[in-house]
Amino acid sequence: MTTTSSRGRRRAPSRIGRAAGKAAALQKPRVILALLLLLALTSVMLLDGYLRAEVGGDQRVRTGASSSDVPDDILDGGPILTFRGGQATTVSVPDKTIALTFDDGPNPTWTPQVLKILEEYDVPGTFFVVGSMVSRYPGIVKDMVEQGNEVGIHTFTHVDLSYQSEARVTREMTQTQLALAGAAGITTTLFRAPYSSETDAIDNYSWPVYQELGEDGYTSVFVDTDSDDWKRPGVSKIIKWATPEDGEGASVLFHDAGGERSQTIAALPKYIEKMKAAGYTFTTISGAMAEQTGAGSTGGNGVPGAGVGGAAASPLQAAHREATGVTLYEGKALIAAVTLAEWTVPALSVGLMVVGVAVMGRFGMMLVLARRHHRKRNRRRFSWGPAVTRPVSVIVPAYNEKECIANTLASLAKSTHPIEILVVDDGSTDGTSRIAREAADRLGMTNVRVLRQENAGKPAALNHGVRSARHDIVVMMDGDTVFEPDAVHQLVQPFADPKVGAVAGNAKVGNRDTVIGAWQHIEYVMGFNLDRRMYDLLRCMPTIPGAIGAFRRDAVLEAGGMSEDTLAEDTDITIAMHRAGWQVVYQEHAKAWTEAPGSLKQLWSQRYRWSYGTMQALWKHRKSLTDKGPSGRFGRVGMPLVVLFQIVTPVFAPLIDVFTLYSMIFIDFRAALLAWLAVLGVQLVCAAYAFRLDREKYRYLLMMPLQQLAYRQMMYLVLIHSCVTALTGGRLRWQKLKRTGEVGTPAGVS
Repeated sequence: MTTTSSRGRRRAPSRIGRAAGKAAALQKPRVILALLLLLALTSVMLLDGYLRAEVGGDQRVRTGASSSDVPDDILDGGPILTFRGGQATTVSVPDKTIALTFDDGPNPTWTPQVLKILEEYDVPGTFFVVGSMVSRYPGIVKDMVEQGNEVGIHTFTHVDLSYQSEARVTREMTQTQLALAGAAGITTTLFRAPYSSETDAIDNYSWPVYQELGEDGYTSVFVDTDSDDWKRPGVSKIIKWATPEDGEGASVLFHDAGGERSQTIAALPKYIEKMKAAGYTFTTISGAMAEQTGAGSTGGNGVPGAGVGGAAASPLQAAHREATGVTLYEGKALIAAVTLAEWTVPALSVGLMVVGVAVMGRFGMMLVLARRHHRKRNRRRFSWGPAVTRPVSVIVPAYNEKECIANTLASLAKSTHPIEILVVDDGSTDGTSRIAREAADRLGMTNVRVLRQENAGKPAALNHGVRSARHDIVVMMDGDTVFEPDAVHQLVQPFADPKVGAVAGNAKVGNRDTVIGAWQHIEYVMGFNLDRRMYDLLRCMPTIPGAIGAFRRDAVLEAGGMSEDTLAEDTDITIAMHRAGWQVVYQEHAKAWTEAPGSLKQLWSQRYRWSYGTMQALWKHRKSLTDKGPSGRFGRVGMPLVVLFQIVTPVFAPLIDVFTLYSMIFIDFRAALLAWLAVLGVQLVCAAYAFRLDREKYRYLLMMPLQQLAYRQMMYLVLIHSCVTALTGGRLRWQKLKRTGEVGTPAGVS
């Protein structure tokens, strides 16, 4: 944005202002893309749950209801109910004729076996299919139709329609028609209601549904003879119960899905042979209607989604209509979406297992190695070597830090170690340099130098400080950070070991009394510091925090200084130190208090920059994977761990929450909740141990359940956003966070 001076002249936006505006414009589409990916995943999961009838299902069956509104000739009539001309009539199956009907399919195990038996005996069947199953197994339905069998609707999710609203009834029918259109290129006029039986079971609740569907052109089909094969009573009883009495014709019910159907498969050939031997013929529902009335099951008014005209060539499939136009293409789109869901959800399930193992493995590694690190570094006889007492240089890069710089200098004034302080003002416009000088004068600090430069970014400010430093060890800190009195002394002790080139300190959240601050406090203690203990023992520390870190000055200069190639200059220089052969260690006793972002917007910006910068640094140093020596060690040990634990696992960690929510809604709420609580318990154990090692108060852990529900999800989105930016080749500039200066001396932090 432009600014106006007191004289009214407009000044051009600063370099950092232009960069920030450009970055914001570039990132908005990527945020949208990341959210679209999340929405697509959610949609796929919801579709899969709906298809499996695990949501929206209704297993209620109405019993004992009155049938006073149902005409007697319907209750006493045949199994085929039509509404030609608006008049309800029933049709019976002709004598010595069997209309074999099958409910609840298709099923990939049992339906193909039924079709094979029907083909072997040259017998047609009428299959009342569930739309969700059709969309999952479209090939079976296509084979079914091509074989000469007839298809009817058994709703989309197998619900009792008498309980449903008019809109839900329409949706159940329309969705099934679309599934049939996509699978076999047809629609149908036949319908059988789930949980229905003979016409005398129609009651005052279901009758309006049949009337409504009849007006839409549907023919409702009931049962004369029920094999009750779903009870699995044995082959002989299935055959007996499916046999009509006294040579009567019958609509006979079997099931080709909905459970284990091996008895049905065994009984069906024997039943066909028995009925043929008794002089029976087999037909479809349309075939039975044609014999009785001289017409097929033409609906008169058509059906929702049916194509115009297109009567079936075979009278045994007279209920079929060719799907055309929008119906056909919508049906194919439905099948494609379901196919995607059928592949995606199992793939995500495998990913969930991998992520689960990785997460638990990480927790296990952190606990074991952190305990080992703590015991090793806190032994009475542990020493880095001769005490380091020589002066060191402390570099404080600052850009518009008027709220914090005085507190930072006040904390350094209490340092127990001899230091020189270099405040590098990176083109501040808020008087940071003046405030720093005034604070130094007020505190009587003669060891403070304030260096000014044009705004060039934090890496340039740090490099300015390193070049200007008078001592061989440089301590780097942020302008919003305060040190404990012995922080510098503790931080530089590892340099007694000549192999140590850099040291990471223990950064803590100072403004932890807000909800956002408490969440970050848990993350700092459990995640960052516990991780650093693990990486220290494995000799592959990936990042020295910008808030508190120390380096050998010559080592930094030899590495080319703080690079502007990435947004994570701290990670970049740390990896460079590893590759140069230096050891990088963690000093838990060197504590600094930093001001964490105070709003969700600022937090998103900071973590987005961290995540993206880490990816940049890893990509920059990717050649370490094939290097030899110390560089190769980091490349083959540290880099895979960072990629696995800080990128891959967090990116896919939402699967745990997504599948937990999926299970709660679609499968078993109680079991899913217990599983989620178990994972939370493991995390609480890790967090409690981390708090114990850092001697923190446990009361903040009360915020952890809420952190898992809200804060962690935000961190997932930030990382996904970063990945999208990286994959699309985006660039992101360093962004300044708004400071409040509320983090004072360490003594004031509890």
